[in-house]
Amino acid sequence: MRVTDERIEQLRHFARIERTAVMEFMGRRGEDPLNTLADLPSVDELVVRELRDEMLERRGQMAEFTMARLAATSSADDAAQHRANADKVEFELLREIAEHNPELTVAVWQVADRLELPDSAQMPAPPRDAAGS
Repeated sequence: MRVTDERIEQLRHFARIERTAVMEFMGRRGEDPLNTLADLPSVDELVVRELRDEMLERRGQMAEFTMARLAATSSADDAAQHRANADKVEFELLREIAEHNPELTVAVWQVADRLELPDSAQMPAPPRDAAGS
């Protein structure tokens, strides 16, 4: 899913607002701003998550994905299977985002880092300038 530069900038704008609101909320609860900042996803990670959600909605998979994520948190015998299935679906969406939007590849890697994936799963290589080469 290729996204225009204008759409990415719009999503980044909304992500900055979201980060600011979360930081303010956590600060009002008395949490250390440095700890809050370290735990928050980056602006581009929030953009990647929004794109993932848009893709799930467009494909009619949002409810199924959300239910699998919820079932993965249960103590049921099949919770691990639900997590693996949801991780696989999410990984494929993230690969597609990275493939079509190279400027988000590093953020895609950061989002994918929390997934439990088999060793055979691979992400596209980052653009040379994003990898520091």
